[in-house]
Amino acid sequence: MKYARNIKGVDPVAKRKIFSICMIGLMVLYLWGCSSLYRTQEDSTQEYSSEVEIEENLFPRKAIQIVVPYAPGGGTDSVARALADAAKKYFNKPVLVVNKTGEGGAIGMTEGVNAQADGYTVTMVTSELVTLPNLGLAPFTYSDFQPILQVNEDPAALTVRKDAPWNTVEDFVLYAKNNPDKIRIGNSGEGSIWHFAAADIGKSTKTKLKHVYFDGAAPAVVNLLGGYIDAVTVSPAEVLTHVKNGELKVLGILSAERISSLPQVPTFKEQGYDVAVSTWRGLGVPKNTPEQVVEILEAGFSKAAQDLDFIEIMNQLELGYKVAGRNEFLEIIENHHQAIKVLIEELGMEAANNDK
Repeated sequence: MKYARNIKGVDPVAKRKIFSICMIGLMVLYLWGCSSLYRTQEDSTQEYSSEVEIEENLFPRKAIQIVVPYAPGGGTDSVARALADAAKKYFNKPVLVVNKTGEGGAIGMTEGVNAQADGYTVTMVTSELVTLPNLGLAPFTYSDFQPILQVNEDPAALTVRKDAPWNTVEDFVLYAKNNPDKIRIGNSGEGSIWHFAAADIGKSTKTKLKHVYFDGAAPAVVNLLGGYIDAVTVSPAEVLTHVKNGELKVLGILSAERISSLPQVPTFKEQGYDVAVSTWRGLGVPKNTPEQVVEILEAGFSKAAQDLDFIEIMNQLELGYKVAGRNEFLEIIENHHQAIKVLIEELGMEAANNDK
């Protein structure tokens, strides 16, 4: 009761001072609480933003698949598998190769175009990316793909069995002129670049050849070895092993200069025929693939293409090594597209939807 009496007896001025001090204290506590709440919300937002950024940078979170539009064992398949092996260390995820053959490469590239645009399906695109659409043999155009990287370029090589009666391009041409449509020449499919190579040989030499189509260069070479066809126009790498084994011989190279893997074989131009046809190979994804994913794919596969293991395998396989980034690769594709349109007109080949 004494304590109560002392409170009651406090001076009114002192009461006001005590009240003011209490109010100031309460306001300080309130402001501190608001500040803490704001900082908590801000920290939470920053943490969330970081999680989003981390999520985006997790690509790839699973295996990447490379679709090869041709049969196992051919040049395109060999390039894809060598690149996939090298790429595993740079993506830290499996890089798988799946062969989707048919219609000169149209089946596989169509699957690649229609794949989900998330970067997990990459297509090994080849010169057929421009030849097939120009002939109306594919439901896509080169503009449906976003190029990633070029990794290879090879000329065509006119190749026959070792026991064939021709040892030079001139021998071959003379026989073809005297026997129209009798020489069966195989390629990697109707509308394929190797089909164009054979057709260009016929045009330049004024001969008629019987074209035989296969789902890739490898089965064409197998049929040549078996005697079911008389010649093929495929890349040197796709016949080199059989040339070294004495089973096949190359009559001429369809390039501006001789190649290092077959230095003894003259070019068509050296033998009097102005014919030069080459293929290129590289990677592409559906055109709507996010830019950040495209950049990651280009960076990873560029490192793989410059990896010493990849270069060594390319040299062992005698495949032409040429690396170009996505912008340069796109320019190469566009220029080839225009050149093929002109060649189709010159060859008199039927071309539906040639204005693509």
